[in-house]
Amino acid sequence: MLPDTAIRADAPAQYDAIIIGGSFAGLSAATYIARARRSVCIVDAGAPRNRFAAHSHGFLAQDGSNPAAILATARAQVSAYPTVRFISAHAIDASSENDGFRVDLDDGTTLHGRKLVLAYGLSDDLPAIPGLAERWGASVIHCPYCHGYEFSGQRLGVLASTPMSAHQAMLVAEWGPVTFYLNGQPTPDTQELAELEKRGVAIEPAAIRALHGDLPHLSGIELANGRIDPLDALYVGPRTRFNSDIAQKLGCAVEEHAAGAFIRTDSLKETTVPGIYAAGDIARGAHSVAWACGDGVMAGVATHRSLVFG
Repeated sequence: MLPDTAIRADAPAQYDAIIIGGSFAGLSAATYIARARRSVCIVDAGAPRNRFAAHSHGFLAQDGSNPAAILATARAQVSAYPTVRFISAHAIDASSENDGFRVDLDDGTTLHGRKLVLAYGLSDDLPAIPGLAERWGASVIHCPYCHGYEFSGQRLGVLASTPMSAHQAMLVAEWGPVTFYLNGQPTPDTQELAELEKRGVAIEPAAIRALHGDLPHLSGIELANGRIDPLDALYVGPRTRFNSDIAQKLGCAVEEHAAGAFIRTDSLKETTVPGIYAAGDIARGAHSVAWACGDGVMAGVATHRSLVFG
């Protein structure tokens, strides 16, 4: 949990906006709402999705920085605005009210807000392979744009885990020699096989027994037949799940994609329920810190404008 700035005695009975989730998307939204001098309460449980990574890459002016340090700086800056409140808790329920929304927290607190921004993020459901979870975010990774440069030219693997894994293997081949580990999954179709061959991707159909190496590093991948292939990084596209079911409870439309689901939003990041916005990984199929921040900015600006003109 993050330190609590709690609800002070001067907290409003109803906030202009409540943001559920205080990572990159939520803090970006809060910044713009606060700079418009509106009251905003941020509810956050302190477990951002990228907490397993020591470095964040591809985020302008922060390339290689520790994501926890970036968030700490952002939180301190957002906290400096007098209309901002932070609460370290889990939002467990939410409902519509005549003049806005009610949010119930696991500490017994009830909040009321005119507008609601959902930014509670996703969790990754990792394959149950011994040694995999312990290396997640270090040598077991999912995004070549986020981590690929650091493993350029090394021995790379891609694990078949979703319908998009073959495409991932084709892409990762841009960064070095790739083996596509099917782990007992079906062989790619003829068109995919041709493209994988064109990209120089080797295919290993055998099941995987375990990953090896001095943590958090990876040195090899053990197959069911006992053979250990030398490997420096393994790409995995895990299934994802929402960190909360509040969007569904509120009636927001949700769409499925190859690796999970996302909340449907329009170009202003408003959901299908008026007055509720969604930002970050829960509101798009592609994920990165930069996209989360951009979505948060849009959600924050749109939330403020809806307060003015709605």
